Amino acid sequence: MNKTDPQAFRKTDAATLELTENLIRLTSISPADAGCQKIIGDQLRAMQFTVEDMPFGDVTNLWACHGEGAPYFVFAGHTDVVPPGPLSEWHTPPFEPSRINGALHGRGAADMKGSLAAMLTATERFLADHPDHSGTLAFLITSDEEADAINGTKKVIETLKARNIELDWCLIGEPTSSQQLGDVVKTGRRGSLHCNLKIRGIQGHVAYPQDASNPIHMAMPALTELTNTQWDAGNDFFPPTSMQISNIHSGTGVTNIIPGDMELLLNFRFSTESTEQSLKQRLEAVLDKYQLNYDIIWTLSGNPFLTVGGELIPAVEQAVQKILAIKPELSTSGGTSDGRFIAPTGTQVVELGPCNATIHKLNEHVLIDDLYNLTRVYRQILDQLLI
Repeated sequence: MNKTDPQAFRKTDAATLELTENLIRLTSISPADAGCQKIIGDQLRAMQFTVEDMPFGDVTNLWACHGEGAPYFVFAGHTDVVPPGPLSEWHTPPFEPSRINGALHGRGAADMKGSLAAMLTATERFLADHPDHSGTLAFLITSDEEADAINGTKKVIETLKARNIELDWCLIGEPTSSQQLGDVVKTGRRGSLHCNLKIRGIQGHVAYPQDASNPIHMAMPALTELTNTQWDAGNDFFPPTSMQISNIHSGTGVTNIIPGDMELLLNFRFSTESTEQSLKQRLEAVLDKYQLNYDIIWTLSGNPFLTVGGELIPAVEQAVQKILAIKPELSTSGGTSDGRFIAPTGTQVVELGPCNATIHKLNEHVLIDDLYNLTRVYRQILDQLLI
């Protein structure tokens, strides 16, 4: 297939759109895969990939390889989606793909079934032109990215590590673009540390405060100090670490009882200037300073990671500039991604996908032309790295 043949482009465009629609039709609410990976696996087998299912618990994972040896280039992504929310508030049913004014609507259109389809059709076209490419072209797909992320990419990476398989480059199809396709490329992500905090007091009658201890009143000075704390100044790649209180609950729901305890949920999104341990120590030091009686449960969702240097970032930048005629911004903003499980192995990790304006929202959609152009960008990256 000639890569400059307009007819070939039209066939690829049609295949990308059709595959995205077929994936949207499957109700793969995390951690369910709902048959998405069977569709993907069957297409990869038709391209002569070796495909391996890697289920862990209730999570479906897929690992597939074409070629052999180093370098390893991996397309990574997830088939699971978040719940659609109130169905009555969708313009069209969320799991019935709809083309409206040049956009494809449906849950997962942007996050990230469109990217998966673009990866597959880009790969199909690349292999038609270069069946004997250098190194190994691989896919790592999970149904456990939007939920607990315990039995998905994390377990697959552990399995590959036990087999002494070392990945060189990983491109994740997360929806990174902001105003137009390709304007933002993620080269890292902040860490995420959760804190479940219970501050204990003594319940009592509001008319006899001397016989009680109000945990809300006791906690306020400490919370004020915590919310005013500068945890670090960030660096050239990351903004300063941020702490946010996301939930507070206390009391029995009546006005004449002083509550016996207060529960809070906090989250740190942290840069490489802070560590899990330093944040824990600093927060607990403030609680101790105000002599609070507390219980605390910490959960690390992921450490920050960053890709600098190497071959992958320039290849992605050049592909975006060649296909889309824009220079992408390299960013580490946003939430976590499965890159946090891949990057610690030494793999260069970059994320590039559609615009993220409607992800996790009602009436999620992606521009159909963006699906076509994303396929071309992915194909160009393969050309630059595996020929």
